[in-house]
Amino acid sequence: MDAGTVRALVAEQFPQWADLSVTPVAQQGNDNRTFRLGDGLAARLPAGPEYAAAVEKEDRWLPVIGRHVTVAVPEVVATGRPGQGYPHSWSVRRWLPGDVLPAAGPVDDARLGADLGGFLRELQRTPATGGPPAGAHSFDRGRHPSRYEGEVRAALARLGSTVDQAACAAVWADAQPTSWSGDPVWFHGDLAPGNLLVRGGRLSAVIDFGVCGVGDPACDLVIAWTWLGDAGRAAFRDAVDLDEGTWARARGWALWKALITDPGSPLHGEQRRARTALLNGR
Repeated sequence: MDAGTVRALVAEQFPQWADLSVTPVAQQGNDNRTFRLGDGLAARLPAGPEYAAAVEKEDRWLPVIGRHVTVAVPEVVATGRPGQGYPHSWSVRRWLPGDVLPAAGPVDDARLGADLGGFLRELQRTPATGGPPAGAHSFDRGRHPSRYEGEVRAALARLGSTVDQAACAAVWADAQPTSWSGDPVWFHGDLAPGNLLVRGGRLSAVIDFGVCGVGDPACDLVIAWTWLGDAGRAAFRDAVDLDEGTWARARGWALWKALITDPGSPLHGEQRRARTALLNGR
């Protein structure tokens, strides 16, 4: 999956764009590969079969979500089919300007927290009738974090005395008796720094809805610990306006992610920060 393959796919299926330059974006995700097409478009290709179903889901639901949120979300303009040795459907979207959060330079923490909370509040108020219920397609985001009980226990056993076992167990235990009692709502499912675009110091777009769905929104609160500081976390909490049980499950999701991240991964730094904030009760 390189620029040559994308160029061939575009020329074969969308000849009107065959003359556009094809350039891989600097910050690639794990689930998809993205290539800029000229100045105004981008091609997005699933990285494997487990991510391929997201193409149809995003095609169907991004227009619905986009009508109900004020922050920009991807706009699909065409859907490609397998070809040129590439086995999955893929999509062409409008290019969204901005820098991913880790590359955006200084951003006011409290302002970002308020922006993120406002986006999630709008997302959760988007009509969810007929939306995809949480499940395998969302890697169980939108369900209860207890789905990952085995991974949490295995990680704690592996990490041993390198983490505060009692504090970790308390965070996990606090999440277990809680549940989402409202109607299912939209969740993004991967509200990570690399999926947030910033322009002029403000949140300008949220991208990569590949694991989105309808269910419990607790999974979307994890960024409170993986990125935001104390001021941002407080502003985020005020803006998103969710109950204490949802925050307890969110802490469970954040703990799971912090425990399973490979120490050699580029994500390890942010997950270590998350673990510290969690166990300090913030």
